Amino acid sequence: MQQNSESDHIQLDLQTNRKCHVLVGLTGSVAALKAPLLVTQLLEIPGVDVRVVTTDHATHFYDINEVPVRVYTDKDEWEMWTKRSDPVLHIELRRWADLLVIAPLDANTLGKIASGICDNLLTCVVRAWDSSRPLLFCPAMNTAMWQHPITAQQVATLKSFGYVEIPCIAKKLVCGDEGKGAMAEVSTIVETVKQYNPETS
Repeated sequence: MQQNSESDHIQLDLQTNRKCHVLVGLTGSVAALKAPLLVTQLLEIPGVDVRVVTTDHATHFYDINEVPVRVYTDKDEWEMWTKRSDPVLHIELRRWADLLVIAPLDANTLGKIASGICDNLLTCVVRAWDSSRPLLFCPAMNTAMWQHPITAQQVATLKSFGYVEIPCIAKKLVCGDEGKGAMAEVSTIVETVKQYNPETS
């Protein structure tokens, strides 16, 4: 799908309807290759509109042109702001979204969010997130990384913020290791989103 040009005004793109607005966050896990499938299935939920925020590392694992909705990158954050009256992209996305689901959430971004670091578009959206709205996260990492003691602490920190974990699963990972750490199945993620969609809940 052709992406919007740099001259498109962010408000016009984000104020098209009053469906349930689902913002999908993608981070640098190999599970990001499921992004086109995840977005396609989310769009099949009645009354749902979807946008995507991706980290640069996530784009290594999927083709943005295969995602059937607007995908925002760090480059958009900086190019859409040139003067004081211009919208700030991470704030506009925060206002637009009724629900944020980060799938996958890699170990690096998990650590950033738990520590309050906001050094890219996605983590800025999270830092500015309206805590009255659902934020779902789907951890995805190598089994050895998942088993590191800091991981459980960081997951617990996110849950203490009121965020909802969609737990990772055990399977044979792309790296060849076998064990827990794989992102939840797309069907599980979609069903969880449905629970927070007023049109289907």
